[in-house]
Amino acid sequence: MTFSNWNRPLVWLSAWVVVAVAGAAWLGHARLLVLQDAFVTDARIVHRLLSQRAVQHDAVMAMLPLLQPPADRPGNVAVPLPRLPAAYPQIIQVFRRLQGSAWPATWPQALRAGAQEAVTRSERSGHAELAHADLTAGNVWLALASQTADFALLLDVRAAIPWEEWPMDAATSPARVRLQYQGQALVVQAGRSPSDGWHYDFRKTLASQSQPFDVVLEREVGWGELPWGRMLGWAALSAAVLAALRALLRQRAAARRAEELLRVGQVARLNQLGELAAGMAHELNQPLTALLASTQAAQRLLKDDEPDLGTARHAMGQAVEQARRASSVVGRLRRVVERPDLSGQVQPLALAAAVHDALHLLEPELRRRSIALQLDAPADLPAVLAEPVALQQILHNLVMNALQAMEQVDAGQRRLHIRLRVQGAQVLLGVRDSGPGVPASARAKLFTPFYTTRAGGLGLGLSLCESLAQAMGGELTLAPSPEVPDGEQGAEFHLLLPLAPSASQA
Repeated sequence: MTFSNWNRPLVWLSAWVVVAVAGAAWLGHARLLVLQDAFVTDARIVHRLLSQRAVQHDAVMAMLPLLQPPADRPGNVAVPLPRLPAAYPQIIQVFRRLQGSAWPATWPQALRAGAQEAVTRSERSGHAELAHADLTAGNVWLALASQTADFALLLDVRAAIPWEEWPMDAATSPARVRLQYQGQALVVQAGRSPSDGWHYDFRKTLASQSQPFDVVLEREVGWGELPWGRMLGWAALSAAVLAALRALLRQRAAARRAEELLRVGQVARLNQLGELAAGMAHELNQPLTALLASTQAAQRLLKDDEPDLGTARHAMGQAVEQARRASSVVGRLRRVVERPDLSGQVQPLALAAAVHDALHLLEPELRRRSIALQLDAPADLPAVLAEPVALQQILHNLVMNALQAMEQVDAGQRRLHIRLRVQGAQVLLGVRDSGPGVPASARAKLFTPFYTTRAGGLGLGLSLCESLAQAMGGELTLAPSPEVPDGEQGAEFHLLLPLAPSASQA
């Protein structure tokens, strides 16, 4: 279990993936919108240009009744008119049929029938009508009825395309352009064949009454058209920013951790000095008082006119004895009698949160010593009554003692197990290490001031923790040996703290 979730590499990697994917998706979406806008703009221009040409053809048809046929042409059959000026290269042929005449017999039956139907519709509508369409071949016949004659016009649709005003490069543009009518299609621009990706399409009928063809444009955007360079650049930039942010947070956390450790160390040193002073004051008070009384008595006896030398010698002997006792006290201070009074400073605290804070402070030590941590804490653990600084100091000392004890075992065997559970009207905090354990000879003296089993140790840490626990109404003990799992060495300390009033009543 990890006690600093924000510092987990997987969390930062997940954050980078989310940021990189979101940014890349936004860049890709923006690119698709740009391509779609360009496609729609080109499609509208294509529709406008083709509609203008179609309307131009309608105007030409409306002009044909003004033309007169040559006088030497028979009037009982449709005759071709002179070719229109070069301004209309798309107009291949123009025919005029007088009233009562027939369309040329050389025309296919479908064309003659279509021309007659178109003339009939034109008489009703008053404008040119579509007589026959072969879009696959690119040919379209228009017909117009007038008072004196009927006219038919053959168009080459391909020649009608205004390439000089075309908005795209027909040879390289990926857009496909077609004219469609009743299942027929004229490919105006081949474009690019369909592929996996995003599809855009546009369909609109020409703005001409005689040429009701649909202008159809299609466009496929493939994966290769996405802005991969900018997307990869965004991913690299986001990775750099998150890495810098993580480094900054780690630096700030390390600084805060160092400040907290310094504060805890200062409080510990002050408490230890207080323990030492209290012990010395208690132990030295009685022998110094007796020493003062004996020396004062000897002084009075020696000032008498007839000094009582025997009694004075006895008083001085008593003074020497008390001085030796004071010297012995300085060398072997016993358990502290005066303890800090924290009963008025306790408050409801979340023990699990205090454990997390203590482990966060010692995270570098756990990592440096390769300690495998296991923390068992129920989610519904009730609050306890404790003083925040004293509780933090106890937790810090217990964990540090466990880490120091595990220095004597291999790195792969170093395991720290912290468990929390409710036990009656108290909450039990257990701190177990996998070190060599506490010798049986030392168990009874482990909480005695100045007793230590570690070289260079002062021997006040556990004594101070026991005093702080008792001052808060709790208890600190060394768990019996049977509670250590079979086949595993180590020691386990138990800290019992009372439940907060609301939790204990519940």
